[in-house]
Amino acid sequence: MKILYGTKNEAKLASMRRTLSSLNIEIIGLNDLNKKVPDVEEIGNSPLENARIKAKSYYNEFHMPVFSCDSGLYFEGLSYELQPGVHVRTINGIYLSDDELIDYYSNLAKKYGDITARYKNAICLVINDNAIYDSMADNLSGEPFIITSVPHIKRVKGFPLDSLSIHIPTGKYYYDFDNYEVDGVALDNGFIEFFNKILLI
Repeated sequence: MKILYGTKNEAKLASMRRTLSSLNIEIIGLNDLNKKVPDVEEIGNSPLENARIKAKSYYNEFHMPVFSCDSGLYFEGLSYELQPGVHVRTINGIYLSDDELIDYYSNLAKKYGDITARYKNAICLVINDNAIYDSMADNLSGEPFIITSVPHIKRVKGFPLDSLSIHIPTGKYYYDFDNYEVDGVALDNGFIEFFNKILLI
């Protein structure tokens, strides 16, 4: 089965291809279509709402199986006003570049101390008009981690916050693990389980 992943982010596309490499599916991205891609306004208040909006919009445009994902970042112990939620990159109405995003969150950690954070993820898969599957199950979310004020020297385009992310059990930056793959903190076996269940239907 060929499935469109509703993203232009090549790092995220490569990451999802690695994550789902054991499954009998071919994943292509929006840039592979060589077609005009509509701008989809993510107006949802949660990752699940945004994943649904994107997947249904791309399915209606391209008429092929498509899935979209969305993430929200949530901080432990900080006020509602400081919770990024689905607006990780948009602060006070301004879309931040990778470097600007690193500066913003590192300064937040300077002000409040190391921040315990967690990504909550959602996915929506539209196979056809009558087969729509979605989830924001806990097994799609990443493990809690620390956002620190001192960035790692390593930067990877598309995953800027990874340079501020510290593995709680070891106190090490994720980038300092020998076997670290640039999959973002959030991706895990929950996505494999999601697709496995649907492929068996």
